[in-house]
Amino acid sequence: MTTTTTIEPNVKEFLDNPFVATVTTLRADGSPHTTVVWTESGSDEVWFNTAHGRAKARHIEADPRVSLTVVDPVNSYRWVSITGRAELVDDGADDQIDRLAKKYLGKDEYPYRTAEEKRVSVRIVPEQVEAIGIE
Repeated sequence: MTTTTTIEPNVKEFLDNPFVATVTTLRADGSPHTTVVWTESGSDEVWFNTAHGRAKARHIEADPRVSLTVVDPVNSYRWVSITGRAELVDDGADDQIDRLAKKYLGKDEYPYRTAEEKRVSVRIVPEQVEAIGIE
């Protein structure tokens, strides 16, 4: 296992696969809340997308500590776990969900958007990156 504070090129390459992730945020009472998300990586961060008003966004507003794990669906001994702090970013969130729909569904536009939702990107700055089986 390797442990760093940055997203190394081999980890970024792994994260560029259309593997779903689980993200854990913290509820107001401190208990964990884990959901499945689509991800994309930047040079020094990992991103996912949600909508304002959803539990993930509310939890991050109150406490930005998060954990995100991606497991290779073919080989569960290949995985990456990123722990860090998240921030909500409105700018570009609609474009991002469309990019993620292309990556995960092969569709040019996110097909589940509702008229009332306001999308938000979530940027996670790693404090710890752990990887197994990622050479």
